[in-house]
Amino acid sequence: MSEDEDGATPLEADELADLIPTHLATQAALNAWEQANIADATRWLRKRRSKETVLSQSFLREVHRRMFNATWHWAGQYRTTGKNLGVPTGLIPQSLSDMLGDVHYWIDHDTYAVHETAARFHHRLVTIHPFPNGNGRHARLVTDELLRQLGTAPFSWGATDAGTARQRYITALKAADQGEIGLLLAFVRS
Repeated sequence: MSEDEDGATPLEADELADLIPTHLATQAALNAWEQANIADATRWLRKRRSKETVLSQSFLREVHRRMFNATWHWAGQYRTTGKNLGVPTGLIPQSLSDMLGDVHYWIDHDTYAVHETAARFHHRLVTIHPFPNGNGRHARLVTDELLRQLGTAPFSWGATDAGTARQRYITALKAADQGEIGLLLAFVRS
């Protein structure tokens, strides 16, 4: 792949070697392929009969696997290489366990309003960065599923101004990194 997207997590050579469709030659072709794979996963998510909670590592891994199983051999597997963000690889399972426990607590004790709980869940999941790639897309999809499970409509994720959405999203995540959740809350509902 020759093109690089602003803010995208770079793939290591061994991760790129795990690309399933070997005929893809450009980042645009890969993006289109991945989007079709994600659309299949979204349909599965809407049709599934099981009401397994989003708040389990097995569910998070299964959603990622279904989002990228026609694209990457490592779909649904935690990353094994360091990245420009995220916790060290050895801390991924425990960090996810801690985060999921926190979110269960927030829900059970009405610590935050539903939208704030979902935004904080999203931010923590992205911050952990458990997979080699697709973490933001995965976190948005499972956050929307969490909202559905909590009886609320999914977020709009900046759809009111799609032209600047990615930069606004990254800015909001960086603000949340500093403890300011307001920008992320505003973004997810815009």
